[in-house]
Amino acid sequence: MLHVANPTPFSAARIRETVQEILAAEVLPPIVQAGHPVLRQQAAAYDGQLDSADLSALIALMREVMHAAPGVGLAAPQLGIPLQLAVLEDQYDVDAETSAVRRRSPLEFFAVINPSYTPVGSGAAEFYEGCLSLQGLQAVVARHESVRLDFTDVDGAVRQQEFSGWQARIVQHETDHLQGILYIDKAELRSLSNNAEYGLRWAHPDIRLARQELGFLPDVPAD
Repeated sequence: MLHVANPTPFSAARIRETVQEILAAEVLPPIVQAGHPVLRQQAAAYDGQLDSADLSALIALMREVMHAAPGVGLAAPQLGIPLQLAVLEDQYDVDAETSAVRRRSPLEFFAVINPSYTPVGSGAAEFYEGCLSLQGLQAVVARHESVRLDFTDVDGAVRQQEFSGWQARIVQHETDHLQGILYIDKAELRSLSNNAEYGLRWAHPDIRLARQELGFLPDVPAD
């Protein structure tokens, strides 16, 4: 069972001040790494702590940081901002076999405010994933194959949208960040690999070889 993260102790004024300091610096801020308390706190729901200009500027900056990293998603706590805001985008070229096995298709850029997800169906998928806040590591995580995401968009409209395959994985990963949950909390720890070992041994479309060699997710004996 995952520990429920404590709500952020940051006040609205402190959140606003933190964002304004980051924006005023006019440089790409560093991505907060695991061990920082902000990654283990339940981020504050957005309820107007930022005006529209600062919110738009923050979203644009988060997108720039995500691209520079590079990554396919970034949550505000990863910049030290305990606010329920994340950006997502996946435009990377992937070979046809990997794309098919992982059900990975391009995800157009969008930002989510106060998101939450619920599974659609009972399907699950297990693949390696990493995180910009745990640099140099990857591990296998079982995720819902399809989810329904409820969120507010940048225009203030309440929306609901379904995602499946790799897009659903990205949505779950970034939404988890806003609840103080890192992918490692849900990972098969025997699969944990640094990037060099992953690239050398386990960078296949599926996890069959890694599962066999590293001894995780054992087969369930037939009755």
